[in-house]
Amino acid sequence: MFTLRLLLKNAFRQRVRAGLTLVGLIVAVSAFGLLRTIVDAWYAGVDATSSTRLVTRNAISLTFPLPPHYAERIRAVEGVSRITWANWFGGVYIDERNFFAQFAVDAPSYFALYPEFKVPPAQYQAFLRDRTGAIVGRKLAKQFGWKLGDTITLRGTSYPGNWDFVVRGIYEGADQRTDEQQMFFHWQRLVDTLRTRWPKGSRYDHVGVFIVGITHPDEAPEVAQRIDAEFRNSLGETLTETEKAFQLGFVSMSEAILMAVQAVSFIIMAIILAVMANTMTMTARERLGEYATLKVLGFRPGFVVRLLLGESLFITAVGGAVGIALTWPLAHTFRAHTGTLFPVFNVSATTVALQVLACVLVGLLAAAWPAWKMSRIDIVQGLRHVA
Repeated sequence: MFTLRLLLKNAFRQRVRAGLTLVGLIVAVSAFGLLRTIVDAWYAGVDATSSTRLVTRNAISLTFPLPPHYAERIRAVEGVSRITWANWFGGVYIDERNFFAQFAVDAPSYFALYPEFKVPPAQYQAFLRDRTGAIVGRKLAKQFGWKLGDTITLRGTSYPGNWDFVVRGIYEGADQRTDEQQMFFHWQRLVDTLRTRWPKGSRYDHVGVFIVGITHPDEAPEVAQRIDAEFRNSLGETLTETEKAFQLGFVSMSEAILMAVQAVSFIIMAIILAVMANTMTMTARERLGEYATLKVLGFRPGFVVRLLLGESLFITAVGGAVGIALTWPLAHTFRAHTGTLFPVFNVSATTVALQVLACVLVGLLAAAWPAWKMSRIDIVQGLRHVA
């Protein structure tokens, strides 16, 4: 109890210095948490993938489609349990800032393969009955104020013209990792509309990607090879990979940016470590005489070490706790200003654990050198400092 009272008095003896150090800690810890959350948000799509799903696309590029009849041949491949398909739509809602993912899907097979999209049965049946129907995510509906029965008009980019959709269902994710900012509509509606607009063309007769369900995740490499072998030397060769690898392909496009963000987050902590170390060094130098007096009174060097380490850890604990608490409102504000850029933006337990670990390391490392020096202080030199 005596040591605790002493720590409390010592920590805020120089109030201005302690206050500025706390402000620096709070800013650094909250900024570290926000940057780590941004990195997590980039990888959210990867984390939400399933090990029982493969993605088959054109081997040249995603921009090259595949013919729909590939579905039956893929379904017959050994190890395949389910198959569905989807086309990226790429429509614009009001203006380009309102970006969100839109997919034309084969509804019965698609939602069977994605059980993490929870749609109320009545809404799902209404969607199946309505050729112009659409299912949207809960967060997307909340952001734009959409309700069941509302009409959404998208301006086509890949598929020109205005497209009207009626909200027939609002899905919720099975957990926090599920993207609730997507829109799904009938693939057949897309095909039929394109046939009407371009009756002499063949542009409508294509699939963007096939999603393949497998029973045993450990068989994924073999099943992928079998699928690609089925279409080898054809006009539309395929590339099949796990859903996680498919998502990582998109993340890798921003790899340099992500590395820069991660580097900045650690640089911030390195800077606050330097600030904290300077504070503790100044504190130790100012109390040189006090520590010498403690030694004269019979206190062991370990007591001096505990005082300095305890004071450093106490300051970082206070600053860190406030910084961690501010991470949630900061993340919420950041998320509100980025619109639909990050479908999943949550402060994870891992981020909080890293913040706590960073605070502990800063507290220990900042006081390590001053504590070691003060534990070896010469009593005579220390008392001269008092004089």
